Amino acid sequence: MLAAGCGVAGEGRRRGDVSGVGPVTLVTGRDRAGYLQGLLDSWNAARPGERATLVELPDAADEVRAQLAEGLARGGDRFDVVNLDVVWTAEFAQRGWIAPLEEDGVPTAGLLPAAAGTGRWDGRLHAVPFTTNVGLLYYRSDVLAAEGERPPATWADLERLARTVAPRHGLGGYAGQLLPYEGLTVNVAEAVASAGGTFLDGRGRVAVDGPQARAGLGFLARGVAEGWIPREALGFREEESRQAFQDGRLLFLRSWPYVYPQAEGPASRVAGRFGVVPLPGPGGPGASVLGGSDLAVGSASRYQRSARELIRYLTGVEVQRRVLTEGGLPPVVAELYEDPELVGRYPYLPVLRRALDAAVQRPAVPAYQQLSLAVSAASYDALLGRSTVDAAVSRMAADLTEIVGG
Repeated sequence: MLAAGCGVAGEGRRRGDVSGVGPVTLVTGRDRAGYLQGLLDSWNAARPGERATLVELPDAADEVRAQLAEGLARGGDRFDVVNLDVVWTAEFAQRGWIAPLEEDGVPTAGLLPAAAGTGRWDGRLHAVPFTTNVGLLYYRSDVLAAEGERPPATWADLERLARTVAPRHGLGGYAGQLLPYEGLTVNVAEAVASAGGTFLDGRGRVAVDGPQARAGLGFLARGVAEGWIPREALGFREEESRQAFQDGRLLFLRSWPYVYPQAEGPASRVAGRFGVVPLPGPGGPGASVLGGSDLAVGSASRYQRSARELIRYLTGVEVQRRVLTEGGLPPVVAELYEDPELVGRYPYLPVLRRALDAAVQRPAVPAYQQLSLAVSAASYDALLGRSTVDAAVSRMAADLTEIVGG
């Protein structure tokens, strides 16, 4: 494991060199698309004295976070550039594990504003977005066309179609990622935000104990209880839900943009027979949670100047184009969403950009991991019917108050 090989100088973390130039390591979760090495190969060909090495950690997000946290906390100087989930940035910055960045050295002009905001903590830039993400609603366009129906624009539309049309075609109605992990927190956060609620207010105070949160969680719990959300969805992470839709077993799926190219691929049973729209809400467009990853420089890195230059390279226009075309991931450079050639190849880009512009961020608090566990645990009990929605939201509010202190 990478962390085991990283030394610690004296007591506490090793102090890095902000002006150091030399070989660097990019530490990231598993590269499912297999495109990152190609990006680094181009860098290495141009800058052999600052060669970048790719280190991939296990696929599970919790394991990635644990290994990054362990290595950075111990002062591992091989953690030059780290690829963080956007919800980890605040914690890692607050703990001093990642170095502040000067905005003239790693500029964010031209990046999507919402994505760029995920790299800030306590008024300073600590990370730069590398990929972005937002929840979308996938639907079977062939089935809706056969029924003379449009994609749902409201929760009522979604519920009606999932309840009536899906069974006529032997399909499950609607699914998201409802296993108790970060995916469930995201699905609940989107439902709560769509109903006008939030976990924490703008001052970081607990604000979940209200009718909006009950409406959001209630929408999901009602779907499971009434059967238009299949019970198997309670065991879905991203990949299980993608496979269910791609195999032709669902009418609707809430998921991330990475599903689109896979559902159009040769192994898909729905290629050419699906579409994508923004998530619906109670009375119109709903809210999507902003996802993605941020690039940061490890505080103990000996080659921080080279690390910053690698981040600048990875967030440039041409490399970001490759992030989309080779990695299948949404880029963070705004102009690419209006590129005619890309829009022709990826017709969902305009829908994706609208969803990104309206996306909401998860709470940027150092204790986010504990917050997420509390939300998913209380929510899962409501989905299983082990508690009422009212009791689950009250429990959630009490747990969050204990975690964030307000």
